[in-house]
Amino acid sequence: MSRILITSGPTRQYLDPVRYLTNASSGLMGKSLAEAALQLGHEVVIVSGPVDVNYPVSATVINVVSTDEMLEACQSVFPQVDGLIGAAAPCDYRPVKVAAGKLAKTGEPLLLHLIETPDVVASLGAIKNSQWMVGFALETADHRFRAIVKLEKKSCDLMVVNGPEAMHVASSQVEVLDRQGQVIEAIAGPKEKVAGGILRIIHERLIQRTKLL
Repeated sequence: MSRILITSGPTRQYLDPVRYLTNASSGLMGKSLAEAALQLGHEVVIVSGPVDVNYPVSATVINVVSTDEMLEACQSVFPQVDGLIGAAAPCDYRPVKVAAGKLAKTGEPLLLHLIETPDVVASLGAIKNSQWMVGFALETADHRFRAIVKLEKKSCDLMVVNGPEAMHVASSQVEVLDRQGQVIEAIAGPKEKVAGGILRIIHERLIQRTKLL
Protein backbone atom coordinates (compact mmCIF):
# COMPACT_ATOMS: atom_id res chain seq x y z
CA MET A 1 0.00 0.00 0.00
CA SER A 2 0.94 3.67 -0.12
CA ARG A 3 2.23 6.26 2.32
CA ILE A 4 -0.01 9.32 2.00
CA LEU A 5 0.59 12.87 3.23
CA ILE A 6 -2.60 14.77 4.09
CA THR A 7 -2.68 18.46 4.96
CA SER A 8 -5.60 19.49 7.11
CA GLY A 9 -7.23 22.39 8.92
CA PRO A 10 -6.50 26.12 8.82
CA THR A 11 -3.32 28.00 9.58
CA ARG A 12 -2.95 31.18 11.63
CA GLN A 13 -1.01 34.32 10.79
CA TYR A 14 -0.59 36.44 13.90
CA LEU A 15 -1.04 40.21 13.86
CA ASP A 16 0.08 40.58 17.47
CA PRO A 17 0.49 38.13 20.37
CA VAL A 18 -3.28 37.53 20.66
CA ARG A 19 -4.89 38.28 17.27
CA TYR A 20 -4.50 36.40 14.02
CA LEU A 21 -5.85 35.92 10.50
CA THR A 22 -7.40 32.51 9.80
CA ASN A 23 -10.48 30.83 8.31
CA ALA A 24 -13.26 28.47 9.36
CA SER A 25 -11.65 25.19 8.29
CA SER A 26 -12.35 22.58 10.98
CA GLY A 27 -10.07 19.73 9.88
CA LEU A 28 -13.04 17.36 9.63
CA MET A 29 -12.42 16.60 5.95
CA GLY A 30 -8.75 15.93 6.65
CA LYS A 31 -9.74 13.61 9.48
CA SER A 32 -12.27 11.81 7.27
CA LEU A 33 -9.73 11.42 4.45
CA ALA A 34 -7.21 9.98 6.89
CA GLU A 35 -9.76 7.48 8.21
CA ALA A 36 -10.72 6.44 4.68
CA ALA A 37 -7.07 5.99 3.69
CA LEU A 38 -6.31 3.93 6.79
CA GLN A 39 -9.33 1.72 6.14
CA LEU A 40 -7.85 0.91 2.73
CA GLY A 41 -4.60 -0.12 4.39
CA HIS A 42 -2.52 2.95 3.59
CA GLU A 43 -0.07 4.65 5.93
CA VAL A 44 -1.02 8.25 6.72
CA VAL A 45 0.95 11.32 7.78
CA ILE A 46 -1.13 14.39 8.64
CA VAL A 47 0.27 17.92 8.76
CA SER A 48 -2.40 19.92 10.54
CA GLY A 49 -3.04 23.46 11.59
CA PRO A 50 -4.88 24.19 14.86
CA VAL A 51 -8.09 22.14 15.03
CA ASP A 52 -10.41 20.60 17.62
CA VAL A 53 -10.94 17.27 15.84
CA ASN A 54 -9.21 14.11 16.99
CA TYR A 55 -7.23 12.44 14.23
CA PRO A 56 -6.94 8.64 14.02
CA VAL A 57 -4.42 7.32 16.53
CA SER A 58 -2.76 5.16 13.87
CA ALA A 59 -1.88 8.23 11.77
CA THR A 60 1.30 10.22 12.31
CA VAL A 61 0.29 13.81 13.11
CA ILE A 62 2.54 16.86 12.78
CA ASN A 63 0.99 19.97 14.33
CA VAL A 64 1.80 23.41 12.92
CA VAL A 65 0.43 26.92 13.28
CA SER A 66 1.46 29.15 10.37
CA THR A 67 1.46 28.55 6.63
CA ASP A 68 5.26 28.69 6.53
CA GLU A 69 5.39 26.02 9.24
CA MET A 70 2.96 23.85 7.26
CA LEU A 71 5.12 24.16 4.14
CA GLU A 72 8.31 23.39 6.05
CA ALA A 73 6.78 20.27 7.63
CA CYS A 74 5.41 19.08 4.29
CA GLN A 75 8.72 19.63 2.52
CA SER A 76 10.37 17.46 5.17
CA VAL A 77 7.88 14.59 4.75
CA PHE A 78 7.09 14.83 1.04
CA PRO A 79 10.17 12.98 -0.31
CA GLN A 80 9.20 9.93 1.76
CA VAL A 81 5.56 9.63 0.63
CA ASP A 82 3.82 8.26 -2.45
CA GLY A 83 1.20 10.96 -2.71
CA LEU A 84 -0.32 14.12 -1.26
CA ILE A 85 -3.90 15.15 -0.51
CA GLY A 86 -3.90 18.88 0.13
CA ALA A 87 -7.10 19.30 2.11
CA ALA A 88 -5.86 22.10 4.37
CA ALA A 89 -6.97 25.71 4.00
CA PRO A 90 -3.75 27.63 4.70
CA CYS A 91 -4.10 31.33 5.38
CA ASP A 92 -3.18 33.11 2.13
CA TYR A 93 -1.93 36.35 3.67
CA ARG A 94 0.26 37.43 6.56
CA PRO A 95 1.11 40.85 7.96
CA VAL A 96 4.39 42.40 6.84
CA LYS A 97 5.13 43.09 10.49
CA VAL A 98 3.83 41.32 13.62
CA ALA A 99 3.36 43.70 16.53
CA ALA A 100 5.42 42.80 19.59
CA GLY A 101 2.61 43.80 21.95
CA LYS A 102 -1.16 43.73 21.79
CA LEU A 103 -2.48 46.35 19.39
CA ALA A 104 -4.44 48.89 21.44
CA LYS A 105 -7.61 50.61 20.29
CA THR A 106 -7.05 54.22 19.26
CA GLY A 107 -10.45 55.18 17.85
CA GLU A 108 -8.87 55.38 14.40
CA PRO A 109 -8.89 52.87 11.51
CA LEU A 110 -6.15 50.27 11.65
CA LEU A 111 -4.25 49.86 8.39
CA LEU A 112 -2.81 46.37 7.80
CA HIS A 113 -0.09 45.70 5.25
CA LEU A 114 -0.42 42.09 4.10
CA ILE A 115 1.65 39.93 1.76
CA GLU A 116 0.91 36.51 0.34
CA THR A 117 2.03 33.38 2.14
CA PRO A 118 3.61 30.53 0.14
CA ASP A 119 1.31 28.14 -1.72
CA VAL A 120 1.93 24.82 0.02
CA VAL A 121 0.61 22.50 -2.69
CA ALA A 122 2.19 24.46 -5.56
CA SER A 123 5.53 24.47 -3.76
CA LEU A 124 5.40 20.69 -3.39
CA GLY A 125 4.28 20.30 -6.99
CA ALA A 126 7.43 22.11 -8.10
CA ILE A 127 9.65 19.50 -6.42
CA LYS A 128 7.63 16.33 -6.89
CA ASN A 129 9.28 13.31 -8.41
CA SER A 130 7.02 10.30 -8.87
CA GLN A 131 4.39 11.38 -6.33
CA TRP A 132 0.76 11.89 -7.25
CA MET A 133 -0.99 15.00 -5.93
CA VAL A 134 -4.62 15.84 -5.16
CA GLY A 135 -5.59 19.42 -4.40
CA PHE A 136 -8.70 21.10 -3.00
CA ALA A 137 -10.15 24.26 -4.52
CA LEU A 138 -12.65 26.19 -2.42
CA GLU A 139 -14.27 28.77 -4.67
CA THR A 140 -17.15 31.25 -4.44
CA ALA A 141 -17.50 31.87 -8.21
CA ASP A 142 -16.44 30.26 -11.51
CA HIS A 143 -15.78 27.08 -9.55
CA ARG A 144 -14.64 24.79 -12.35
CA PHE A 145 -12.62 27.38 -14.26
CA ARG A 146 -10.68 28.46 -11.18
CA ALA A 147 -10.20 24.86 -10.12
CA ILE A 148 -8.71 24.00 -13.52
CA VAL A 149 -6.32 26.95 -13.25
CA LYS A 150 -5.23 25.73 -9.81
CA LEU A 151 -4.92 22.15 -11.05
CA GLU A 152 -2.38 23.24 -13.66
CA LYS A 153 -0.59 25.78 -11.46
CA LYS A 154 -0.15 23.31 -8.60
CA SER A 155 0.83 20.33 -10.83
CA CYS A 156 -2.00 18.21 -9.41
CA ASP A 157 -3.39 14.99 -10.85
CA LEU A 158 -6.87 15.57 -9.43
CA MET A 159 -8.65 18.61 -8.03
CA VAL A 160 -11.54 18.46 -5.56
CA VAL A 161 -13.86 21.46 -5.89
CA ASN A 162 -16.13 22.74 -3.12
CA GLY A 163 -17.51 25.98 -1.73
CA PRO A 164 -17.38 27.94 1.55
CA GLU A 165 -20.56 26.23 2.74
CA ALA A 166 -18.41 23.12 3.35
CA MET A 167 -16.37 24.81 6.08
CA HIS A 168 -16.96 23.82 9.70
CA VAL A 169 -19.96 21.59 8.94
CA ALA A 170 -20.42 17.83 8.95
CA SER A 171 -21.41 17.43 5.29
CA SER A 172 -20.04 18.52 1.95
CA GLN A 173 -20.69 18.55 -1.77
CA VAL A 174 -17.73 18.23 -4.13
CA GLU A 175 -16.76 17.62 -7.73
CA VAL A 176 -13.58 15.72 -8.56
CA LEU A 177 -11.80 16.91 -11.71
CA ASP A 178 -9.13 15.03 -13.67
CA ARG A 179 -6.04 16.60 -15.26
CA GLN A 180 -8.06 17.57 -18.34
CA GLY A 181 -10.56 19.44 -16.18
CA GLN A 182 -13.32 16.90 -16.74
CA VAL A 183 -15.67 16.05 -13.88
CA ILE A 184 -15.00 12.46 -12.85
CA GLU A 185 -17.67 12.35 -10.18
CA ALA A 186 -19.86 14.57 -7.99
CA ILE A 187 -20.15 13.40 -4.38
CA ALA A 188 -22.42 14.77 -1.65
CA GLY A 189 -23.26 13.78 1.90
CA PRO A 190 -21.53 13.43 5.26
CA LYS A 191 -17.82 14.18 5.01
CA GLU A 192 -17.04 10.56 5.88
CA LYS A 193 -18.96 9.47 2.76
CA VAL A 194 -17.39 12.17 0.59
CA ALA A 195 -13.90 11.30 1.83
CA GLY A 196 -14.52 7.63 1.09
CA GLY A 197 -15.55 8.51 -2.45
CA ILE A 198 -12.46 10.67 -2.96
CA LEU A 199 -10.18 7.90 -1.68
CA ARG A 200 -11.86 5.39 -3.97
CA ILE A 201 -11.12 7.60 -6.96
CA ILE A 202 -7.53 8.17 -5.81
CA HIS A 203 -7.06 4.44 -5.29
CA GLU A 204 -8.43 3.54 -8.72
CA ARG A 205 -6.93 6.34 -10.79
CA LEU A 206 -3.64 7.11 -9.07
CA ILE A 207 -2.46 4.43 -6.67
CA GLN A 208 -3.34 1.30 -8.63
CA ARG A 209 -2.34 2.88 -11.94
CA THR A 210 1.03 3.97 -10.52
CA LYS A 211 1.75 0.47 -9.22
CA LEU A 212 1.02 -1.01 -12.67
CA LEU A 213 3.58 1.22 -14.39
